Amino acid sequence: MLIDTHCHLDASEFDSDRSAVISRCAAAGVKAIVIPAVARANFNSVRELAHSFDGGTYALGIHPIYAPQAHADDLVELESHIRGALDDPRFVAVGEIGLDFFIPGLTEPWARARQEHFYVAQLELAQRYALPVLLHVRRSQDALLKQLRRHSGVGGIAHAFNGSFQQAEQFIAQGFALGFGGAMTFERALQIRRLAARLPAESLVLETDAPDLAPAWRAAPGTVARNEPAEVAGIAKELASLRDCSVGRIITDTSLNARRVLPRLAAVLA
Repeated sequence: MLIDTHCHLDASEFDSDRSAVISRCAAAGVKAIVIPAVARANFNSVRELAHSFDGGTYALGIHPIYAPQAHADDLVELESHIRGALDDPRFVAVGEIGLDFFIPGLTEPWARARQEHFYVAQLELAQRYALPVLLHVRRSQDALLKQLRRHSGVGGIAHAFNGSFQQAEQFIAQGFALGFGGAMTFERALQIRRLAARLPAESLVLETDAPDLAPAWRAAPGTVARNEPAEVAGIAKELASLRDCSVGRIITDTSLNARRVLPRLAAVLA
């Protein structure tokens, strides 16, 4: 079965036609979508949205882009929401968390320190409640790995992975699967395509990051195309082409991988 392991379905880009987007997703054969929170402001909305359709699931966390504006009581609120969601079968992970050393301004020493503070605090929550994490990884692979080694037992998904083979192997050794989506579909994305083709099959999961990171067939020169969770079907075909195997094999492998690293998905997919 197809699983979109990372989709911001609550984003305002879907406000005008969210029901149609969900219907197209179901028609494409996508059986589950993971909707990550990014800040305290959308903890409730991702939960409510995940409960509004078959196959909806969610994660709770504070995204690194929002960390510089976040407050200490946001972490208190996050833990409260996590505790309240432990009996909710649609709650699958802590996320989206991580580090972003790409966006101008976020690499300033104070902003980097703020990101790292919230990242570590959320790893501790994941460890405390035995939950996987959804990691935002952008020019921050080594810094993320440094803290993962200090928080044993925390696995999950390194979303939109674009590091080296050596870094990929280290995330896999820490118990992570690596997310591949629209970026992989562009012929110029040589490193991502090499990773997708050569990494072990048991390390790969599919994602869209919709509404962002639209695949090549939706991109038009000079425009910013909206991505949708239904596109995970085309992403599976592209991955099959890169790996010279059947689409069925990709769907089976990535589904098993997603359920392994996000064990709480099993209750929704049963």
